[in-house]
Amino acid sequence: MANHASAKKANRQSERRRLHNKYYAKSTRNAIRAIRNSTDKKAAEEGAPKVYAMIDKLAKIGVIHKNKASNLKSGIAVYINKLS
Repeated sequence: MANHASAKKANRQSERRRLHNKYYAKSTRNAIRAIRNSTDKKAAEEGAPKVYAMIDKLAKIGVIHKNKASNLKSGIAVYINKLS
């Protein structure tokens, strides 16, 4: 348990950040899942830019690594291109 005021504040801040990051990461995962479960190419292409933006934001704020963001975006693009 934290004994100093600064440690207590750091715990509060890290918990707040953890919940914030968890919310945005889960929202992005759900959006990615929606595209990957889509069988309609047109709908997937329309939703892709929004998901790309969500992934880029996660990488920018440090929730995920930039290489993972690139890998996710690439995987989405490959999936969309395979749809007919």
